[in-house]
Amino acid sequence: MKLITAIIKPHRLDSVREALTGIGVEGLTVTEARGFGRQKGHTEIYRGAEYTISFVPKIKLEVAVPDKLANDVVTAIEEAAKTGEIGDGKIFVLDLNSATRIRTGESGDDAL
Repeated sequence: MKLITAIIKPHRLDSVREALTGIGVEGLTVTEARGFGRQKGHTEIYRGAEYTISFVPKIKLEVAVPDKLANDVVTAIEEAAKTGEIGDGKIFVLDLNSATRIRTGESGDDAL
């Protein structure tokens, strides 16, 4: 099993969700996050004063999938989240040792 974590732009969330649903992903966790990478934040003007926004709003997705589906999930996220601009995000793939569905007690791939 793999745990895939993706950091994406907030406005790309719906297209990523649709792409994942299209390849058979049944669940994912979404967290609102703030951070910066190469873009190092940005400046905004509010009531005539300029403010530096150090942390840009992001979305963190977490998806647990069987090994056979991991490459398809990474490809789907990459294609759906890509705008070609700086700050598109990152995808991390980690090995997942175990998973247990609390309601039924199923474990492993059955829990996903």
